[in-house]
Amino acid sequence: MKKILLFAGLFVICACTFTSCEDTCKVCKQVTYIDESYDHEGSSSEYCGAELIAIQSMDDIEIGNTRTAWECN
Repeated sequence: MKKILLFAGLFVICACTFTSCEDTCKVCKQVTYIDESYDHEGSSSEYCGAELIAIQSMDDIEIGNTRTAWECN
């Protein structure tokens, strides 16, 4: 009985000390600029972890005088 209580107590202590693996989350949206002036933006969505890293590492898309970029806050 003592072993069961000891293992249960250790399990509770371990469960309380571990932190979440989830990284910080940010709200991102695609913003379009024409001649470096704001034109419009897409809808905002929350991204976390690997998705957020992938979006932040994307390069801006430039076609002629139009540039589309991801902006995260």
